[in-house]
Amino acid sequence: QLHLTESGGGSVQPGESLRLSCAASGGTYRCIGWFRQVPGKEREGVAVISHPFGTKDYRPSVQDRFTISQDVRERTVSLQMNNLKSEDTATYYCAARHSGTCSVSSDFTYWGQGTAVTVSS
Repeated sequence: QLHLTESGGGSVQPGESLRLSCAASGGTYRCIGWFRQVPGKEREGVAVISHPFGTKDYRPSVQDRFTISQDVRERTVSLQMNNLKSEDTATYYCAARHSGTCSVSSDFTYWGQGTAVTVSS
């Protein structure tokens, strides 16, 4: 079974940067990416990338600030988040699916435990 483990969350001030990482093990996947959720609100897709071809899809509100990348051989994916804003505060989850469309609006079936990101002054 596919397992996903995130790391890299933390607390930063507005305008600063964070880099999240996700390591996949135990299975294969067609798509992998990042979702975020604030308590009491709907989960939303942030950025996804296809495996192994690397086609990317971003949520429009983060496309000019965030960059998703992967190391196919190492089976890891990263999310570089620059110019963070208070509205980026959320728990970020790494997610994957075996097949289908690799979009931030797609349904993903495998999930990591999440890593918290707090942006405040």
